Amino acid sequence: MELSTRAIGEVVHPTAAFYHSPSETLEIPETPEISSTDSAIEPSWESSLLNPKNRIDSLDLPQNPLWRVDGCAGLGTQYYVVPLFLRRIPPMRMDVFVSDFQPRLIRDQLELDRAFHTKDAARLPKLAIARHVVRILQSWTTNDFPDLAAFENFYKTVPFGSRIVMENMSLDTRRVRIKLGLNHNLELKLLPLTRLAQLWGPQFPFPEAIDFFDLHVVSVLHDSVCLVRIHERLYIFKALTSGAKYLYHELKTLCTLEPHANVIERPIHIVMKRCNFGTKMAVAGFTTFYHSKGTLRDVLPLLRAHGRLQRADQLKWSMQLTKALEHLRTRSGTYYPDLRLDNIVLSERSDIIMVDFEQRGVWCEFAAPEVNAIEYIRLIATDECVPDSISEKYQKILQVLVPGFESLEDERYTNPEYGFNLPWIALSVIEQEAAEVYMLGRVLWCIFEGVSGPQRAAVWQSYRWEPELEFPEYKRTPPAMRSLIDKCTRGRRNTLSNVVARRHSQLLLTGKAAHEQSAEDVQQAAKSFWSTEIEVAEKFLELRDSQRRKGEWNDNYYERPSLKEVLEALEAFQNESP
Repeated sequence: MELSTRAIGEVVHPTAAFYHSPSETLEIPETPEISSTDSAIEPSWESSLLNPKNRIDSLDLPQNPLWRVDGCAGLGTQYYVVPLFLRRIPPMRMDVFVSDFQPRLIRDQLELDRAFHTKDAARLPKLAIARHVVRILQSWTTNDFPDLAAFENFYKTVPFGSRIVMENMSLDTRRVRIKLGLNHNLELKLLPLTRLAQLWGPQFPFPEAIDFFDLHVVSVLHDSVCLVRIHERLYIFKALTSGAKYLYHELKTLCTLEPHANVIERPIHIVMKRCNFGTKMAVAGFTTFYHSKGTLRDVLPLLRAHGRLQRADQLKWSMQLTKALEHLRTRSGTYYPDLRLDNIVLSERSDIIMVDFEQRGVWCEFAAPEVNAIEYIRLIATDECVPDSISEKYQKILQVLVPGFESLEDERYTNPEYGFNLPWIALSVIEQEAAEVYMLGRVLWCIFEGVSGPQRAAVWQSYRWEPELEFPEYKRTPPAMRSLIDKCTRGRRNTLSNVVARRHSQLLLTGKAAHEQSAEDVQQAAKSFWSTEIEVAEKFLELRDSQRRKGEWNDNYYERPSLKEVLEALEAFQNESP
């Protein structure tokens, strides 16, 4: 089955148990799969790659390219592009958007299936779609504007987070029509400093305010993160082009956390931008320190491959992470649902630093089973592709778990005390710690195995160095740490990857050869898997509700160790190690 946004609802999310395809998926039908018995059939001249109209004329970059592609998001539909010809590049975040619904001929030649899971700046620019985008933008910039100065003036005056939409994607760059999506809606939702002061109090410790156009983009690292230069110093600029409420929640959290050596320091600047309508100067983002060594996701497999992953470092990072989590819980009274290797960077002294405090949570299935149980309910309750009769049932369950949950689903920032993460808000403090310990166990497994993630071929994202084994398999982890990790991850369940997995750029059943299965087989297997998982989730939540009403519920249902006990086990192992 091809990797596309359709696959999320039909296979990857628990909505697959009830999925009804939206009408838009009917616009461009998927090319029928060819069985082994039909493989000898010759394609017609109209669809043959021998026909010149079906081939890309060139993927060579222009001699002096005006644009660069730095990365990708949106499951292969959003590309971070940077105009290289500007002397100073403000962080306008005017990304390129490409529809995921393309004929197979275009999908194959532009490598859209690979772009679905390839996101990093090292590999993505080599893909056909990235080079094609650069060529299209080159033509657009030189043909649709009188000169480059005119484009610069245009670029600096569009609303923040506007979109370059490539309509009617074609293999011929001259036939691609570009439409601008001016994001006035985002700027309307951005709040001025005075409004945030009203919400957070007059004594709130705001960082220094600087102007948006004082920032110069060096590179785009993520859909919400740019590396920028301000007065010859490098910083990280954090901003969101959708969901501004998460930005303000993170800003508030970071400004009020009690400092810790292994938690990102409070923001250095808040970045103010004048919006196009009226005179509103709004908070568009904030800056933090730049840690150039990168994330553990990339560092771990690289060190292991070169024989430089030391047990002393593994223990140091494990203990620093555990101490930081305990600090956040005991000294700052907050939860951390985003624990994964991408959100752990290394300082210049090779100490870990936890980043990303939006509190949105990790991908579906990556969290503790009790968190997943509630997240499955939320996804089904709020997905428009699920039949109303089904979604209404799960909305009622969600209403019991988080009364008034609809207010947290609103796009506006309302200053909620505990953020917007419904599953974590539904948990007690003890349950939250147990869920953090679960995620910590999976991260410890990655650290001691020296791999980039707990899944061999995650659907959402491929890595430069893909893991050769999958959690909870063990190969390099010492026995004492295996025992600790197993205790931390008590209650774990099989994941979808046991049934359906990504092989290169396809979703396939794990137990069959590719030529022996169809997309329908994959969808049916996913539907069966998710139906079972939803049933288990419902029974768990029914038991939890029943026992809570009786005062009999054990908040640490799976009897995992506390963060303090995890730290004690790590210290004991360190003392015993030679």
